[in-house]
Amino acid sequence: MHIHDVYSNITDVHSHTVIGQRPIEAVVFDLGGVLLDWNPRHLYRKLIADEAEMEWFLAEVCSPAWHAPHDRGVSTASSCADLAASHPELSELIWAWARRSEEMIDGVDAGSEEVLREVRASGLPCYALTNMEAETYPLRLERFPFLGWFDGTVVSGLEGVAKPEPAIFIRLLDRFGLTPNTTLMIDDMKENLETASKVGMQTIQFRSSHQLREELEAIGVLPPPLPTP
Repeated sequence: MHIHDVYSNITDVHSHTVIGQRPIEAVVFDLGGVLLDWNPRHLYRKLIADEAEMEWFLAEVCSPAWHAPHDRGVSTASSCADLAASHPELSELIWAWARRSEEMIDGVDAGSEEVLREVRASGLPCYALTNMEAETYPLRLERFPFLGWFDGTVVSGLEGVAKPEPAIFIRLLDRFGLTPNTTLMIDDMKENLETASKVGMQTIQFRSSHQLREELEAIGVLPPPLPTP
């Protein structure tokens, strides 16, 4: 699953919305950062008491560059074994990445889940495009029932290609017969949306479920709120 810079939980505060003239016929949701609160800090704060030491570990040992191949299908267990061999003094912490991966998810954004529910109820097909390890997706599909609501899901770890590479967006569009300029991509990462725009998709940058709802109402994907009496 993707990482915000060096696993930062701070996203760009500016909306990245590009809405074309064509009506939306399908909506694609990112998972981590939009529907799931994924961050390795949720796990490693339990294991490393000192915040600065934890940040060093996530920047220099189990780093974004080390983790990126997992989203492209490299086995996390194999990767942890190699890294632990290089850092035996940190072996237990390194292996926690593979063995306790589900503790990196602190839960579901209930507001985003409700938005997904309402978009589906409107009759629009919904899809998921996620950077996620091949071995963790089945666990999360079982853990979070809403992951079964989608009309189709593309998981980077099962595809061998990840966002923001154009190939995974094109694969999504081709696999499900989606027209780019009538397909809306919702993601929290600006670089992912830039690629989505380049392949012709409409985009909304996620900052909060409230902001997402407002933008979906503004473009007619969701109905406007009822006036207050």
